[in-house]
Amino acid sequence: MKLPKLTINTKLLLSYLSMALLTLVLSGYAVLSLQNLNKLAFNITNRDYLVLDNSKQMLDVLQAQENTGKKALIFKDPLLEKIFWNKGQEFKAGIANIKKHRITALNVTLARLSELQEQYQALFLREWPLAQTGYTGEAGLLSEQEGKQILDEMVREVRNIGKRAEDEINRNVRLFKDQSMKAFRITIALSVISLIFGITLAILLAYNIARPLKKLEKATALIAEGKFNNDLNMNRGDSIGRLARAFIVMADRLKALEATHRDASPLTGLPGNLAIENHLKERLAAKRPFSLCQLDLDNFKPFADHYGYAWGSEVIKEMGQIIRQAVQNQDRAEVFIGHIGGDDFVLIAEPERAEEICQRVLQEFDCRRLNFYAEEDRQRGGFTGYDRSGSLCDFPLITITIAIVSDDGSRFRNPLEMAEMAAKSKEYAKSLPGSNYVKLEEIEHLLQNGGNTGQTTCS
Repeated sequence: MKLPKLTINTKLLLSYLSMALLTLVLSGYAVLSLQNLNKLAFNITNRDYLVLDNSKQMLDVLQAQENTGKKALIFKDPLLEKIFWNKGQEFKAGIANIKKHRITALNVTLARLSELQEQYQALFLREWPLAQTGYTGEAGLLSEQEGKQILDEMVREVRNIGKRAEDEINRNVRLFKDQSMKAFRITIALSVISLIFGITLAILLAYNIARPLKKLEKATALIAEGKFNNDLNMNRGDSIGRLARAFIVMADRLKALEATHRDASPLTGLPGNLAIENHLKERLAAKRPFSLCQLDLDNFKPFADHYGYAWGSEVIKEMGQIIRQAVQNQDRAEVFIGHIGGDDFVLIAEPERAEEICQRVLQEFDCRRLNFYAEEDRQRGGFTGYDRSGSLCDFPLITITIAIVSDDGSRFRNPLEMAEMAAKSKEYAKSLPGSNYVKLEEIEHLLQNGGNTGQTTCS
């Protein structure tokens, strides 16, 4: 049977269909590759990095629980016992957070960690009555023998989780790079085939697909080296553009998380100065009313000099916990807590909510502060120590001072100005006796009416 001759139109049509088919194959492969890369990027930022972060927090909680448990047995302080149980709940919450990611390989480890935590708490239930009845040595022996063994195993298991998360991040980053390279090579191969049917289309394919993939490959390698600032701005509405934007979001998130973790207070775990400044910038830019509350402990330095820095650190950690608890019933997304350093804290919230939280903090702190003093100092209502000039001086119990400065983005140009005003307001508030919070509006009204700021006797 003699085949009919193909017309030019038919040849052109067949050529076009062939190029369209090759283009379809090429585009389909590229889309599939980009989807896989998007999935890898999603796993890195929304699973592996969060698991790694949770494991680090769980190690901190274990250390805090161990230290609190030992101090509770030594000082027989019910408050320290309560903190011990709270740390246990935080550790269990960490396990629950990791379980949310449904990583099958961690099921056995997480079950073992839950079991070990129960054993550790059960052991403390045996140690606590012994310490309360005067058998501190027996309680300490249980803690050093059985407790240390259980704790060491929990630390190993948590570190294994963190190590696995780090390995998974590295593996996914390498896989991201390999798949990018593979996609790049196959795309080039298909482009060469398409060159037979049309050089122009091949150039367009190479320019529109190969170039951004190579750029993503290079950016992947840079991120693996810890370099997060990469030029990936692509004005595209396709999958490559979406991947590039997702890649930028991933890099920015990794960079922000790394900066936040480095900036966070190692004592309280609260965000530090960098996070505080960024949050203030966001609030000022939003042009909505909010309050900056600066919290400071009065007579803390003499207290720390008198009782030691370690006990002073416990006061600071307790202060951070009091602030956290004061906002538990609030919408956490609208309340920010930061730790400037030392005994200085920051709270940012809507004006009415901020004042309510400050009242709770003042009440709770005044209730708990006696727990940090010796019985003799509690009865005296203070202690004798040296002031900054080296003179012997009577100091009252620690109190808390809070300065509240509010704005809607129209008064202060930047976070620095607002922070300076909060510091000045705090200096006035410190002249008042006892624990107090003072709003800037009240100070300005008082000064306009001839009020004075008072004087203090001991520094």
